[in-house]
Amino acid sequence: MSEPARGDALRTEVRVGSTANALQPISSAERSLAPGRAQWLALAAVAAAAVTADQLTKTIIARTLDLGESVTLVGPIAIHHVQNSGIAFGLFASRTSFVIGITVLAVLGMLWFFARSGRRHPLLPVALGLVLGGSLANLVDRIRLGHVTDFLDISVWPAFNLADTFIVVGVALVFGALVLSDRPRPAPARRDAVASLQRR
Repeated sequence: MSEPARGDALRTEVRVGSTANALQPISSAERSLAPGRAQWLALAAVAAAAVTADQLTKTIIARTLDLGESVTLVGPIAIHHVQNSGIAFGLFASRTSFVIGITVLAVLGMLWFFARSGRRHPLLPVALGLVLGGSLANLVDRIRLGHVTDFLDISVWPAFNLADTFIVVGVALVFGALVLSDRPRPAPARRDAVASLQRR
């Protein structure tokens, strides 16, 4: 085998994947990362579950505790019924329209990102579903009530709710999924490619 032909064969050997007929190799860069139906359904299911759980707990708190009332659970952990018209840590309080606008843009950005990268890692539908669900749950409160209900209080941290928890956990999972998906895969050893050529 001539040297140019041998080089072409080596380059073909280390490409990733192939077309449906397994004859034409394709590189990983050419593969679409757009999510399929299963990924979209997983995203929707997780987001819907997050919204439902958050809204249910807020309804229970609003019906059982007066505004400002607190019940100690264990140590520094308490259930404290408070309202927040801003975002995290009370930022942008009383600027509900601004917060709603920012949240809507964030939700649209998440959907755009998922539409382009939903297959990037198997964990992304769950991770982004938590962030999306938490964001939508708080958005519903701000549109309907003009504020969100916070009730989880650990004394050293401003009160928060399940939606906030879902967002924090989801962001951490998204970050982890992106880091894992970007880790370089070990390239096949050159001697394996040469051995494969020799067997032909």
